[in-house]
Amino acid sequence: MTTRRNVSEKTITEAQGGPPTSEQHSDTTPAVPASVIYKLLGFTVAMICAPIGSYFLLLNSVFAGNATYSGAFAAIMANVVLIGYIVVAMREDDSEKIEAEEKSRKSQ
Repeated sequence: MTTRRNVSEKTITEAQGGPPTSEQHSDTTPAVPASVIYKLLGFTVAMICAPIGSYFLLLNSVFAGNATYSGAFAAIMANVVLIGYIVVAMREDDSEKIEAEEKSRKSQ
């Protein structure tokens, strides 16, 4: 298998007239913060466990073997997890905007 190389970013070496290697800066920070990845993993686990768990938990204990009601409740639980993820994502987006505004106020 071949891999595609990104040729848009070229490094100019010192021999070619670029800055010395001691002055070159390499940014290897991840594009997505770790907290975002952890939230996504948490909601992924919840999206799997909440509907399936609620289905089997309520199938015989609450709905007396009625798979239709238990399945409907599992679908509701999947929607609850999805709505929860959307709310958390929107709050996170707002918090970044608030932090940027606070930084601009402090710099003034």
